[in-house]
Amino acid sequence: MMDAMEKMEDHVREKVFIVAEIGKNFIRTEAERSVGEYLADAQELVRRAAAAGADAVKFQTHHAEDEVCNVEFDSPHFKGTSRYEWVSRNERATPVEGFWKPLKAYCDDIGIIFFSTPMSRGAAIKLQALDVPFWKVASSDILDFVMLDFMALTGKTIMIPSGMSTIEELDCCLDFLRRRNAPFIVMHAISRYPYPAEDSNLLTIRFFQKRYPGVLIGFSQNSPWVDPAVAATWLGARVVEQHLTLDRADWGPDHKVSMTPEEFTVMATRIRMAEKEPRMEGLVLDDPAMQKYLGREEKFLQDGEAPFRGLFRKSLVASRDLAADDVIMPDTLYAMRPQALIGGIPSERYEAVLGKRVGIPLKKYDPIPRDLADGAPSSLTMWWETR
Repeated sequence: MMDAMEKMEDHVREKVFIVAEIGKNFIRTEAERSVGEYLADAQELVRRAAAAGADAVKFQTHHAEDEVCNVEFDSPHFKGTSRYEWVSRNERATPVEGFWKPLKAYCDDIGIIFFSTPMSRGAAIKLQALDVPFWKVASSDILDFVMLDFMALTGKTIMIPSGMSTIEELDCCLDFLRRRNAPFIVMHAISRYPYPAEDSNLLTIRFFQKRYPGVLIGFSQNSPWVDPAVAATWLGARVVEQHLTLDRADWGPDHKVSMTPEEFTVMATRIRMAEKEPRMEGLVLDDPAMQKYLGREEKFLQDGEAPFRGLFRKSLVASRDLAADDVIMPDTLYAMRPQALIGGIPSERYEAVLGKRVGIPLKKYDPIPRDLADGAPSSLTMWWETR
């Protein structure tokens, strides 16, 4: 098999790259199960994804230590479940040796590309050891510059979704990556779980094509709708990512927004048929049945996305105990959620604090003092930006 990175890039230029977002949908019951049982369900999902026409399967990888503080909060789309406990449970369910390595080997054996969304730098380090071919960032983490800096250094393509973000925040993320010569794909996404098909606002794809010329644009869908996914293809999306589950009635936050394998097969088949149609964009713009998915040609925050921002965005905290005269380096920082409860400096100010002295002693997980982000950047920060 050719290098997976080259295969993906060649594929995207020739035809749409279809990703089955399995995420954490191998967790199907509220009661915890064994790693072996989780692996078996993950492998079944992979097998069904391949049979349904997916080019790749994507999971989500957690490392609680540098992702989420142990404070009480839950997610708007998974109410009543402690976010810290949910992340910790996911980490217990997916040890590298007992889960990720055999799962990737299974994907290699059946000929489907494996990758995963790291939810922190620590998770990205785990995945880098597996030699994943490219990266996908969660919408909540496009301003986690601690993690993005690590990703950029790998030279691998990074998929950047736009859910729960303003256009200014997306521009900020892409500027950070450009200054590091990191290749990227921009994904139109809406962070609502689920959302009505009529809220797909697919003309955002055209908006991105004009705003970011030469950049590949994709569509990451957080709802089980076939028609919008096909229409996104007609509008020029080169990557389509869709959640997949064995049963939408299963327990967990994402099953309800996922397609079944049968629905995924229909979507993939229609996308492949759409690729053969020479009047692709016109079919969407002229078809009254498709026009209801178009929306308006801009990027904006939708109603229902805002509640996620303060809980899922991240703040900069100390990764270990620091003395007052310690200099802040990348390995002395974690970017952790929830920003709304941690306070401190938002993770996108990462470059502003590099090379600064802490000034006061900090314990592990203490937020970095806000005044460190003020004033001129240090010489170390300017070097780090251009290295």
